[in-house]
Amino acid sequence: MSQAVEGDVASGEGVTDALDREAAEGRSGGEPEWMRERRMHAFDVYERTPMPTRRLEEWRYTDLDEKLDLESLVLGRRSDVADDPEAWPEGVLTAMEEDWDAAAHVVLIDGTVVHVDLDEALAAKGVVVSSLGDAMNDEDAWEDIKQYLATQAVTPERSKFAALNSALFLDGVYVHAPRGVHIDLPIRVTRWVSTAGAAHFDRALILAGETAKVTYIDEVLSEDLDDHTFVSNAVEVIAKDGANVQFVQMQRLGRNVFAHSQQRTLAHREASANTLNIALGATTSRLDLNAQMLGPGSSSEMLGLYFADGDQHFDHNTSQDHVSPNAFSDLLFKGALDDESRAVFRGIIRVHPKAQQSDAYQTNRNLLLSEESSADTLPNLEIAADDVKCSHGATVGQLDENSLFYIMSRGIPQERAERLVVMGFLGEVLLKVSLGGVVEKITREIERKLAHV
Repeated sequence: MSQAVEGDVASGEGVTDALDREAAEGRSGGEPEWMRERRMHAFDVYERTPMPTRRLEEWRYTDLDEKLDLESLVLGRRSDVADDPEAWPEGVLTAMEEDWDAAAHVVLIDGTVVHVDLDEALAAKGVVVSSLGDAMNDEDAWEDIKQYLATQAVTPERSKFAALNSALFLDGVYVHAPRGVHIDLPIRVTRWVSTAGAAHFDRALILAGETAKVTYIDEVLSEDLDDHTFVSNAVEVIAKDGANVQFVQMQRLGRNVFAHSQQRTLAHREASANTLNIALGATTSRLDLNAQMLGPGSSSEMLGLYFADGDQHFDHNTSQDHVSPNAFSDLLFKGALDDESRAVFRGIIRVHPKAQQSDAYQTNRNLLLSEESSADTLPNLEIAADDVKCSHGATVGQLDENSLFYIMSRGIPQERAERLVVMGFLGEVLLKVSLGGVVEKITREIERKLAHV
């Protein structure tokens, strides 16, 4: 069962009351002075930035007054779980059963890194996979951490919640693939949330040097929690010239959780930064995803898949920024909705004035499985160049009766036929995924949800 906490470690204060003190003292403790100053800057931005309301276009369909109660939450504490699988929650081990074929494993419990392992051959090539807290205290890593952590990608200035995460993140994951190093197997990260009634903050900084290759698979999950809980995650991906980064996040949190992931990828000349986001859990899930094509020949494929049921509310806010000419981006988000669930998709392709010969696409498709479910989809284009190829499309529809009739005419019961239609609808995204264990996990979770349709 979920573990509840009654107050902040020091005084029992909630998130809002404790914010300035926690930022001033340094959330991770014992940090270098430059990091403490960075937290204080984030706190200043947080204080100056109003809380988003439905009057803002980006939050029009998600009422934070209704969905998120920061005043009721306490700050999550540093976990004291040992670096020993026998001490980890059973859910962590279950999630990792298919994850052993990897270049590295990282386990976080309640925002704290409790385990890291890395292939020795990769370590010998200079690959770094570590706790972000440890990296900040490693002078050999300071140059890169100082240059990229919350300075270029998910900066405090991007939003109220970006500033909050920058001020309060407890720990996170740091990955550095040096120039020319190909990490063929994925880095697998398991993030487990066990403490209910708390706000948990963590980050990831993924840095790929010139022509390097990295695949990073992040899975965040929990049981159903007894009290309202907030899980905030910020992901920064830096793909230098010619690098190839693939980032995957599988969100399988339990009910009573508000999950917020802020992700930003920066792709330089001839680099590719691809993302796959799967939303299956939590009561409310919000994704802010931005891809920046900063160099000629850069690219980003942005895939999303979601299945909501009950009263789940999924909000996807995406943007594709073509800053440099001759770049490519392609976004495909598909979701199925049952019961009284709701999905929101808001996407924009921005082509900047000098980004000629940009090639950008954006598609969102929703399948409604009940009369009470709903989807709002708002694709947009903002084009400031005249030699481009850009398009966007969106659909919201019911189960295809013709497809159902065709399948049932082959002697397949209606319930099974409906499941086949749904899996076929979502399969367009799954067919683009070739990562071991990921498709199998997603398929099992979707089939589990479909069993209740």
